[in-house]
Amino acid sequence: MEIILLTLSAFVAGLVDAVVGGGGLIQLPALLVAYPSAPLALLLGTNKFACFFGTATAAIRYSRSVEVPGRTVAVAALAAFACSFLGARAVSLLDPAALRPIVVVVLAAVLVFTLLRPSLGALHAPKLTPRREAVVAALASGAIGAYDGFIGPGTGMFLIFAFVCLAGFDFLYASACAKIINAGTNLAALAYFMPAGTVSYRLALTMAAANTLGAFVGSHLSLKRGVPFLRAAFIVIAVALLLKQAQLLFASH
Repeated sequence: MEIILLTLSAFVAGLVDAVVGGGGLIQLPALLVAYPSAPLALLLGTNKFACFFGTATAAIRYSRSVEVPGRTVAVAALAAFACSFLGARAVSLLDPAALRPIVVVVLAAVLVFTLLRPSLGALHAPKLTPRREAVVAALASGAIGAYDGFIGPGTGMFLIFAFVCLAGFDFLYASACAKIINAGTNLAALAYFMPAGTVSYRLALTMAAANTLGAFVGSHLSLKRGVPFLRAAFIVIAVALLLKQAQLLFASH
């Protein structure tokens, strides 16, 4: 029964994550519920394994339809990769719950800012020079990459918001860039989890297949329906992630 529920959760997570990020909000809690006594690192590694294949699928689908700025994305992906690896290592040294109050505040600020600016991300109007765009993307992606390796849920959403607000991209272009970078952060986390033996491959392979299928469907929906659909999905996922993180924060006190 657990494998059926986890397969379904992986499909939905892949779909949601391909649209606007936040798939970890579905998939990781499902793993925690299904295997409450399993080591946290094992569940995180299994989750990252499944997420990588779905995110990579979405990245390929977006890159075929959206002309992403190659230099900016490459530099940002490298920064995110390195910082995500460090974030994954920090899991064994620090308690991820320690950052939850900060995550809640940041999520609330992102949501309010997006709601107060209806035109945010509606038009693709890059506002930085190529060099400055690459620097800003690298700094933002590095910080978000560290968060991804350490905690995870909402990484794609934070990347999209960074590209929309800091670089002037619309939601479609920002989503395309975010998927490529997010694939890099997932790969970096796996570079730590896999050698450490914290991946359940029997479960991870099944979830990866479901996540990949969900990502294919989600990216197709995004490309077909465009920016308004992505903006609406962004707000919905931001609300859901905020409520979930707030619930976890209050439950820990």
